[in-house]
Formats: sequence, structure tokens, C-alpha cells
Amino acid sequence: MTSRRTLSFLLFVLLAPLVSAIKLALPPARVPAPKCIWNAVHTHALVIVTANVSPGPSQRVDIEIIDSTPQRNVYLSKRDVKGETRLAVTAHAEGEVGVCLKNWLSPDVKTTLARNMTRTIDLDIDIGVDAVDYNAIANQESLSGLETEMRKLEGVVKEIEDELDYLKKREERFATTNLSTNQRVQNFAWFTLFSLIGLGVWQIFHLRAYFKRKYLID
Repeated sequence: MTSRRTLSFLLFVLLAPLVSAIKLALPPARVPAPKCIWNAVHTHALVIVTANVSPGPSQRVDIEIIDSTPQRNVYLSKRDVKGETRLAVTAHAEGEVGVCLKNWLSPDVKTTLARNMTRTIDLDIDIGVDAVDYNAIANQESLSGLETEMRKLEGVVKEIEDELDYLKKREERFATTNLSTNQRVQNFAWFTLFSLIGLGVWQIFHLRAYFKRKYLID
């Protein structure tokens, strides 16, 4: 029993950063600006977004899931979200995934009335191992409670390995960039040195020729 509690506590500590929950009030507008919540993800990471939108007359809430690339690739888009909605996407590359919300005001409502209107949204974002339904896996494979916890820890360890691998690759990329920059600075320094030497030699010959024309030197 003590071992199971220890595993549960360790699992909670490891999974805590992978869960993002937020509650926000979204006012409507004719052309609403998107409200985006960003989370860092790894390649092929599963992202599950659960949005619970409160009712609101003459308003329409849209959800888009995009990435942080300059192209702002849209993974998923859903219009007129009502009640509880569950969305799932898989990250295509390292970076960030954003959940963007817009609350559109109906054209037949005056903008002056929109000041007192809003939609409350409860947003839960599960990433990676926390997005996996281990209860369903346990029922399907007839796993015991301890085996289920071990399966969760296995997923956590895999994510830690992926994170360390990502950090290692990023460090190697930074080191390569640093070496390349140092080499360029060194080449520029040598170029500047030789340019100054060449300019100095040219000035000596130029002044010598000038003084000879003026008969100041032999």
C-alpha cells in the first residue's frame, strides 16, 4: 500500500507540469481578436483540449488549434462551440501549440449592448502522457492498479527521455552555431587586419611617390 502511494505521489509530481487548466471570460466583438493559450510540445506529442463553454445569447465561440511556426499551421478548427467539447491533435514538430478562442457578436446586436455580454470558458489542455486514457487501457488489458501506475510511469520516463534528447540536440545546434559564429568573427578579424596592412602599405607608396613628385625626397 505504501509503495502504491509513493508511486502515485511521484506520478503526480512528474505529471503536474503537463497539465494546463484555465478559466477565462471572453467578451464578444464584431471582429474579435483571438485569445491564445500556448504550450510547449514535442514531435508526435498527443494534445487533448477540453473546452466547456457557458451559454450566451447572440454569441458564437470558435476554437482553432495552431502551431508557433511563421505559417501558423491550423491543426484543427471548430465553429460555434457549445457546452463541453473535446478536441485531439498530434504535434507535427518541436515548438508550441496554441489554443485560440474567438467570441463573435451577432450582427443583429448593437455593440453598446455587448459591453455586458460575455462567455465563460473552462479550458483544460493535456499533453503527452497525461493525454492518454490509462483507465481505458487498464480495462482493455485487465491491468491491476499497480500495473496501471507502472504503465503511467513508463510513459513519463519516455517523455523525460524525449525531453533530454531534445535538449541535447538543441545544445548541439547552439554549439554548432557558436562555432560557426566564432569562425566568421575570426575570418572577419583576419580580413580587417590584412586590409589595414594593405592600406598602410599603399599609403606608404602613395606618399613616397607624392614626395618624389614634389622633390621633397630623392
